[in-house]
Parts: sequence; C-alpha cells; structure tokens
Amino acid sequence: MRTRVYLDWNATAPLRAEARAAMLAAMDAAGNPSSVHAEGRAARAVVERARAQVAEAFGADPARIVFTSGATEAAALALAGRDLAAAAVEHDCVAAWTRPVLPVGRDGRVAVADAPGSVLQAANAETGILQDLPAGLALVDAAQAAGKVPFAFGWSRADAAILSAHKFGGPKGVGALLLREGVEPGPALRGGGQEFGRRAGTENVVGIAGFGAAAAAAARDLADGVWERVAALRDLLEAALESAASETIFVGKGVPRLPNTICLATPGWKGETQVMQMDLAGFATSSGSACSSGKARASRTLAAMGHGPEVASGAIRLSFGPATTEAEALAFADAWEKQHSRYRAKAAAAA
Repeated sequence: MRTRVYLDWNATAPLRAEARAAMLAAMDAAGNPSSVHAEGRAARAVVERARAQVAEAFGADPARIVFTSGATEAAALALAGRDLAAAAVEHDCVAAWTRPVLPVGRDGRVAVADAPGSVLQAANAETGILQDLPAGLALVDAAQAAGKVPFAFGWSRADAAILSAHKFGGPKGVGALLLREGVEPGPALRGGGQEFGRRAGTENVVGIAGFGAAAAAAARDLADGVWERVAALRDLLEAALESAASETIFVGKGVPRLPNTICLATPGWKGETQVMQMDLAGFATSSGSACSSGKARASRTLAAMGHGPEVASGAIRLSFGPATTEAEALAFADAWEKQHSRYRAKAAAAA
C-alpha cells in the first residue's frame, strides 16, 4: 500500500503527541468545571492550566482569554453587530462580518499604515503572506500565524485576536478570543456565566486541555528554530517546481510569508483538477482555504491581488510542517511535474 503524504497543514495540522496525551488525561476529569466539589475543581484546574499555557505561548493575559469552539466563533464573538473595515483577502469567518475596503497590493500585502478600528489577518491561509499589523486594530486574525511565526498578542497592540488550536497541532473544534484590557464584547451565547461571563456553555475540557498542550509545544518549536528547517524545505520544493514549469506563478515568493506555505498557480489548469490528480497520486493538497476549497470557484484572495480568472482558478496550496521530509517534498515535485507535462501536452493538442 502506497504511503500517503500530507501537505495540507494549513487546513489542519496533525495532532501533536503532547496534545493527545493531555486530552487523554483530561478525560479522567469527570466533574463539570463550574461545580465546586472536588471533581469539579479538578476539571477547572485542567481548563485553567490550559489557559495559562495559551497565555504564555501567545503573550496574553489569562483572565482575558475566552475559549470558544474555534476561530470562527471567536471572530463572531468579537465582530457581530459591528461595522468594521477589512481587506478582500480575509478568511471567510472574518469576511462575513466586515467590509472589504482596505487596499491590497499585487504582492498580497494590505497597504495600511494607520487603520484604527480595522480587522487584519496576520497571515493569509492560501498564500502564507504575512501582514504588518498597525496599532489600534479592532481584531487580528492570528489563526494561521500562531505557532508558525512569532506572535504575541501584547505586541500586536490590537483590541482582540483569534486563535484556532488545530492550526498548530491541537484538536479541532476549540479556539480562543484574546482580549485587551477594557475590551468587552457582548456574549454571543447566553446562559450560564462560563468564561468570565463572556461565552456561556460548559467548557470543552478535553479540547481545551489539548489546546493548551499544543500551544506550549508550538512555542518550544519556535524557540528551537524548528520552522527554519521547514522554510528551507519550502524553498527547496519551490525551486524544484519552478524549474519544471516556467509559466507557473508562485504567489508570495519574495514577500514575507509563512515558512511552510507554497501557493502556485498554472493558468488554465484548474486547481480542483490538480488537487484530485495529486490525491490519486497519494498527496493531500488543497485549492485554497479548507473552509471554501470544496466550492468550485476562483480564489477570492488571488482575485483581490489583481490576478485574472485563469490564474485565480488555477491555484493550489501546499502547506507542511516539521514532520514533512525532504524525500516527501521531492516525491511530490516529481508527481506534480508528471501531471503538469500531461496537462501541457493536452493543451498543446487542443490548440
């Protein structure tokens, strides 16, 4: 049986061993974390330990961290009912609540030196392009940046930030909203007084435990320089692909970006077609953000950068991590080059 190669870490990073162990241990905390008896206090201790781990990893005040079901709920909690400016390259969970009016350059960077009260992503999920974060932002979407590049909420100077555990090796279905002192969004879910009265509902103790452990492990990886090796692998793979396809555009090359992300677009060769072909060859890739990649449409991000429909619909994303090997990267390059040659031959025959 052929071994599959997973190159879709931006959609979901594989679960870290530390997160798995923390979650298994948390399953033995039988009490409700809001209960005052010993069992409840034990469950509460799990939650508060994880809160401290997330705070330390991402430079936040533990008392200003609100655990949610993910970055989408965190964004809704921060943005619902507000009229805020953003860019057309934002993730769908932010775009649903904002006006796409901030200008985007051809390089994918949002051209704002002073945008108080706006919303901005730290890193784009499709291209990996990093943004400068001006002071006074209403919200920073740190879901893709956190754990891959240094990010501390304190020095972001924003009112709020959103995180998603499964982007850096935590479990799916848990995230957080980080709040600056004095910022208090109205609760989107009403009921009990959980999460300091900001988000009702019994906490997902098991998921939160995994979130905290993954955050601590991600911080250690960054400090140890693990992602520098990933960046070197990205450059190696990109060079191999570029040498085989002169017409292919490598979006974000030469611009500050995540160390693990390659966005390549071959005009006329549909991204969804490439994803299916590579899946059959044993490689998991995507044609954009996982939240929208199931829809057959051109990339909204690439269109906002000024690319035409042929490019915007011909893009795929490769994203990997510390577990990805050079042999796996070069195997992908070889398989993709074979499919690319077939595409060019068919295109030439049809011309």
